[in-house]
Amino acid sequence: MKNRNPNQSGNGDRRMMGGPKPMTVKKKKSMNRLGGTGTGLSLQAFANAKSTNNNYNPALLKKKREFYKNVKYVNKYKKSLKQQNQGNNGLPSSSRTPEDENEEINGWTNKMKNTKKKNGSLTLKEVYKKQWEEKEKAMIEREAAIQAKKEQREKAEAQRKVERKEMFKKTRHGQPIMKYRIHTEFI
Repeated sequence: MKNRNPNQSGNGDRRMMGGPKPMTVKKKKSMNRLGGTGTGLSLQAFANAKSTNNNYNPALLKKKREFYKNVKYVNKYKKSLKQQNQGNNGLPSSSRTPEDENEEINGWTNKMKNTKKKNGSLTLKEVYKKQWEEKEKAMIEREAAIQAKKEQREKAEAQRKVERKEMFKKTRHGQPIMKYRIHTEFI
């Protein structure tokens, strides 16, 4: 009661006490958030908001990616043709007919499938075979190690079973047989 002014009523001022905000304040804030007036956005503002170009269209992005991918493949193909042309007596590609080029393309694909590259590196197929063989070898070794551990575990378990059976042997009167429980070593 010390902080109250004598001219205030019994309820006190809501702003001073931090109570719930009146409905008009909430309504005013929501109106401002929605665009100022209670009528919402104007037709012009709505049209402008919808027509902004944010440059995000997944279909166009996909087309662009595909286009650049194809360009890369075409450039690779052209380079390989140039290299072949240099190997074929230095004849320029303009002096040949389209049929010659088709034969050359087929010959190039067959060569790449059946032979190694000039620098001695392995073809993709051979690299794949080598990797597969290494993986298979590692898998066989792993399986052998797992099998050895399993056999060792089974052997130890059988041994423990035998020892346990002897440990709990009893006479016909139910007394334990102590010779299996006490291990004495003579020095």
